[in-house]
Amino acid sequence: MSVYKIMLRNEEVKDFVTKASECDFDIDVSYNHLTVDAKSILGVFSMDLRQILTVTCNGFSAEFDRYLDRYAVAC
Repeated sequence: MSVYKIMLRNEEVKDFVTKASECDFDIDVSYNHLTVDAKSILGVFSMDLRQILTVTCNGFSAEFDRYLDRYAVAC
């Protein structure tokens, strides 16, 4: 399991969901007590995108890992 802290803008959500959907493992996005499937565009849009989001990957993809590095924030 890998955990990342990211920030997304509205215009980046579609690409994020597309990249997450290419992975063959579960990926969750959470903020506070709300957790949604990263492969659900409506779920990701329901998040408060002004906040730092936690992405939890229940598997590993080097390509998706590099993709998430673009949105990583220092905590």
